[in-house]
Amino acid sequence: MSHQKKPGPSNCPRPWAGLLLVAVAASITGCVPVIIGGAALGAAAVYDRRGAAAVIEDQQIEFNAARAIEAEPGLQGRGRVSVTSYDYQVLLTGQVRSPAEVDLAAGVVRRMSKVKKVINEVTIGPDISLPRQSEDVIVTSRAKFALFNVKVPSFDPTKVKVVTEDGVVYLLGLVSAAEGDAAAEQVRYVPGVKQVVKLFEYQEPRT
Repeated sequence: MSHQKKPGPSNCPRPWAGLLLVAVAASITGCVPVIIGGAALGAAAVYDRRGAAAVIEDQQIEFNAARAIEAEPGLQGRGRVSVTSYDYQVLLTGQVRSPAEVDLAAGVVRRMSKVKKVINEVTIGPDISLPRQSEDVIVTSRAKFALFNVKVPSFDPTKVKVVTEDGVVYLLGLVSAAEGDAAAEQVRYVPGVKQVVKLFEYQEPRT
């Protein structure tokens, strides 16, 4: 996407344009805006490599999994677990108090409909501090902005999902091997990043 020939005049939306402005604003102000709206989701779904149905179902999985974890008696008051779903693969991050609770959180999500795989990155220990959580938000914004520097043909930086937990950055998306390697290389130089974990699903680039 980033390096294709410039198209002629068109009224077609460019979904990356708004995100680029958001990333620039975040890098300047340190604040991360929240964009809410069905129109934004519709545009993203049209251009997403997952397809519209998967985009919507991933959001539903995230919502249902978060509610199920919150309602699980064995996890109440025992930490914080965040849920990210991409192409029906669910990433769990956060902190709980014991190995049994790590397994319990994964089990709750694994039983859910349409979940293909659970990637359990929940750690054992106290919740990270609010300042650390705020820094993670900033690191995520910086990482998303850094993805615009990837020079691989056909790579679309808006199609990589970025999740940061305690300075560890997880990258998800449907990419080629070259795209995934280039994306990770850009992100690992972002200030505040302790480690980059590639959780990509690889596919051959379209010709």
